[in-house]
Formats: sequence, C-alpha cells, structure tokens
Amino acid sequence: MYRPRTLPCLILVVLLAAGLLARADDKPDFARWEKAIAAFEKQDERKPPPKHAIFFAGSSSIRLWDVAKSFPDLDVVNRGFGGSQIADSTHFAPRILLPHEPRAIVLYAGDNDLAAGKTPEQVADDFRAFVRVVHDKLPRTHILFLSIKPSIKRWSLWDKIQKANALVEAACKGDERLTYVDITKAMRGDDGKPRAELFVADGLHLNAKGYELWASILRPYLK
Repeated sequence: MYRPRTLPCLILVVLLAAGLLARADDKPDFARWEKAIAAFEKQDERKPPPKHAIFFAGSSSIRLWDVAKSFPDLDVVNRGFGGSQIADSTHFAPRILLPHEPRAIVLYAGDNDLAAGKTPEQVADDFRAFVRVVHDKLPRTHILFLSIKPSIKRWSLWDKIQKANALVEAACKGDERLTYVDITKAMRGDDGKPRAELFVADGLHLNAKGYELWASILRPYLK
C-alpha cells in the first residue's frame, strides 16, 4: 500500500538521480561575495594599499584577524571574507590581490571547504589553482599556506583536515615560493585535542590568545 510519508524519500531519490541537489563539486556561487569584494575595491580607491605589502587572504579566520595589530612593523593588508573557500579567493584574486603586487600572500582556507563536503584532494587541487592564478601574473610572490586548524566545532573532520594539510604541504615542496606553515601542533593540548582556551564560544573562531599564537608561529616566515 502506498504511504504518503514515503513521498519525501521518493522526491529525494529523484533529485539525486537527476543531479539537482548541491554537491561539493558544483560551480561555486561567486555572486554571493560581490558586496564584500566591492567594498574592498572602494576601500582601495579611497586609500590604495602599499605595493609589495603582505596580503592576508581567505575565510573568516583571516577576516576576524587584526593583522595590523599582530604585525605593527610590517605592511599588511587583510583580504579575508567570512565563509569563503579557496576557490573564492582564487576567483577574486585578480580584483583584490593581484593589482597590488603583494610580495607575499598568507592564505588561510580549506576549513569551510571540508565542512561543505569537499575532499582533501579537492582542497589540494584548489590550492594549486590559487597558486597558478597568482604566479601567472606575479611569479615572484611568495605564498604561505596556514594549515587548516583543528577546532572544537569541526573535530569530527580531523582525519580529513590532516589529509588535506598533508597534500597541501606536499604541493609546497620543491617550490621555494611556497611555504606550508603548520599551526596544528601548537593548537592541540597534551590529549591531542584542540585547546579550548584558544577559541571563542562557538568553538570555531579564534580569540585574542589564539591569534597571538598564530602570529608567533607566522612571524619568522614573514621576516
């Protein structure tokens, strides 16, 4: 006998078969970031950033970082936009990164990618695509990848995070313009799990102590 409650399941099967449900490899919706990107462009018109500065790019872990406070002695520019994935920074690099000819780019992304269902291999591929876009126009720009962090909220993804980090680290080897910066060891306690004192209440984003730790690890690479 047909039961009405089975209808949602039937609809789901049909949608999956037709490929109508969103997948990790679907074309990104870049338009959702247009407001944030336009704001960067207007900001640059009012006060152009210095040439050959160090640009910080990526997701909310970058957007929320007061990089000027962490590196007062360096020319640093924040180009993070919250919720973004590596592919988003790649897509908008010609508008918010490349015109300013940064001497170095610090990239933190991949966190949201894995949470959205991308595989570690896709994260590594997207990183390589970012590198190609940057080095096609700026072959001497150094790119530093901050490893995907262990967090309380996304601890269930830790195995995937480790694999993605290892693949990106391997991609950086053999090219002196690429540097993999490991922040995972310092962010875990003796039990191997994320140190709660480094995070705000959501268990995902860093607090002041967390950013102090990141800055202390990253500073030697920027010198």
